[in-house]
Amino acid sequence: MMSFDQTRFTGTPAVAEPLVRALLELDAVTKQFGGLKAVEAVTFKVYPGQIVSIIGPNGAGKTTVFNLITGLYRPSSGDIRLAGQSLIGLSPDKVVLRGLARTFQNIRLFNNMTVLENVLVGLHTQLKAGIVGSLFRPPAIVREEANARKRAIELLSFFGTALVERQEEYVMNLSYADRRRVEIARALAANPRLLLLDEPTAGMNEAETLEAVKYIRRLRDELGLTILLIEHKLTVTMGISDHIVVLDHGRKIAEGLPEQVRHNEEVIAAYLGKPTGAQGRTAD
Repeated sequence: MMSFDQTRFTGTPAVAEPLVRALLELDAVTKQFGGLKAVEAVTFKVYPGQIVSIIGPNGAGKTTVFNLITGLYRPSSGDIRLAGQSLIGLSPDKVVLRGLARTFQNIRLFNNMTVLENVLVGLHTQLKAGIVGSLFRPPAIVREEANARKRAIELLSFFGTALVERQEEYVMNLSYADRRRVEIARALAANPRLLLLDEPTAGMNEAETLEAVKYIRRLRDELGLTILLIEHKLTVTMGISDHIVVLDHGRKIAEGLPEQVRHNEEVIAAYLGKPTGAQGRTAD
């Protein structure tokens, strides 16, 4: 049995599986690179208001699944639907317009831009100004820019006053945890229905991780976002998730409530490298 000390991360899940239409559906999704199947026939659903985690050992295919959902890769077969509409064939910018935003495992901010400017980049899909408007700046465009700046500051304030106070600083001067927050604020600027977080607590110490868990819950509880995340810290996923999907070598090997996944023999074998009961008996 895996031992997860989740006492410092636990919270009350929203719902186990709401009796409503799924917001995100993966249906037998496969991605093949030459002779390698990075993802094989993966199927799962994410319901509105859930925090769902994808876990698995290194190389399990977790980030590939994110890249398939967000349009960076196109599936070799299968379908991906957001609110019942297929995302297959859409470019990443078109996927964002459908209401889906993400962060990355390796933070992808513009280091030579300020905190505020980085968030404003995320607002570009919400703005109407074209090249002509930007050059001549009629009153409507000036108002739009002022409103965008106000909205960017509101998003930064979600994480407290520190980022607002440092809005004119270059992001390269921020701590690692603060840069993570700016990246999430930039994703929120796209006004998503579904937010994908790739390793949101990677590189953080315990205190920073606890703080990150709090604002991930607030994203769901206060902003009404549905969240799909990849996270290697099992203490985090076991305490924060309504539902967990487990991948190993590109295949889904388990899914369910945290307690169900925690005691699943195949999941234990994947993480600890030990044979399951059936495999053990065969070996004997």
